Amino acid sequence: MRLALLGCGTVGAEVVRLLHEQSADLAARIGAPLEIAGIAVRRIGRDRGELPIDPALFTTDALGLIKRDDVDVVVEVVGGIEPARSWLVEALRAGKSVVTANKALLAEDGGALHDAAAEGDGDLYYEASVAGAIPLLRPLRESLHGDRITRVTGIVNGTTNFILSAMHATGAGFAEALEEATELGYAEADPTADVEGFDAAAKAAILASLAFHTRVGAADVHREGITEVTAADVASAKAMGCTIKLLCIAARGTDGQGREAVSVRVHPAMIPLTHPLASVGDAFNAVFVEADAAGQLMFYGRGAGGAPTASAVLGDVVAVARNRLAGVRSASESAYAALPVRPMGEALTRYHISLDVADRPGVLEAVAGVFARHDVSIATVRQGPADGGKGDAVLVIVTHVAPDAALAATVGELRGLDIVRSVASVLRVEGGL
Repeated sequence: MRLALLGCGTVGAEVVRLLHEQSADLAARIGAPLEIAGIAVRRIGRDRGELPIDPALFTTDALGLIKRDDVDVVVEVVGGIEPARSWLVEALRAGKSVVTANKALLAEDGGALHDAAAEGDGDLYYEASVAGAIPLLRPLRESLHGDRITRVTGIVNGTTNFILSAMHATGAGFAEALEEATELGYAEADPTADVEGFDAAAKAAILASLAFHTRVGAADVHREGITEVTAADVASAKAMGCTIKLLCIAARGTDGQGREAVSVRVHPAMIPLTHPLASVGDAFNAVFVEADAAGQLMFYGRGAGGAPTASAVLGDVVAVARNRLAGVRSASESAYAALPVRPMGEALTRYHISLDVADRPGVLEAVAGVFARHDVSIATVRQGPADGGKGDAVLVIVTHVAPDAALAATVGELRGLDIVRSVASVLRVEGGL
């Protein structure tokens, strides 16, 4: 079985090394040896360390490599939308099997890839696109295919999890924790994709598509990052027996008309320390799956890095290579449900709201009246003096479950009250606190 490798950066180089180191075992598992037919790169002369590969295999002509008759499987670890999309569509339409780690492309236009795979009767595998080495996508689309998944909640970005874990452990602010993450190599020089939630949103779209048999794209995912999370927020969470995590949440439910629908969102949220995801620290990932028959399942491990991601890539390569030798292909995309995606306003959640208010009679009654007008029930209220004093107080309110639109409208009206000096913090609360 001959492979065309597109990209030879951190992940691609690890794929080459693992192919070399495990060649005998891989050949035994597949029933035929794996050989690299060529490696497409942007710059041939770039220093990639000492790779166990003939330098003559490098080329800058990715499309030419893909079109070669002796290529059976195309492995893409370049990333980005174009030209990766054109390359993979070309390969799939030509009947070649494709293994990709490209979460951005799958979330942006995964439908085009699946359509091309159906047209060419080839395999499309992408375990490495979500949660690195954690075996997650194949259980969702194969092992749990006979069950009804109701909810997927996950920590799927290691950078933000390291930052929030550091803030919880040390009391540091966001900027200090981000600086530490950068120094340790957990954060990119430009961390926007991570800290603003773009990376997690792409992964949420992929998870929701598999879990609910529905095409979900990045544009369908409500996205918020962690840049507004403060040390005070973390301290307040601790006082409630909680921690803050950037969660991707995909849930099956009903829309305003009672029709079955899904909601998909990424945002920071407080979760109780008793929740299984609360103990996931450092740059690890974990995904919590709830299904009708299987109940609650959790997948945990390293979600990024060259070696873990290459492990997932090679797992897919073995699967598609065995299929080709047997003359079969894997099950095609399952998007039969085609459920509508609910807007964020219809998602059911809870809010933790911290208000700086005037410390005088009638304040609590006025604030409670705002919640009542929006049909939002209050679960708990804590009141204390403001740090600055001067006759002000702090109200910390946790609501019961309500539609997000009603909760947001409540906060909007609170901001306009004369007695409310400021809305110091708003965070969602998840996990059954």
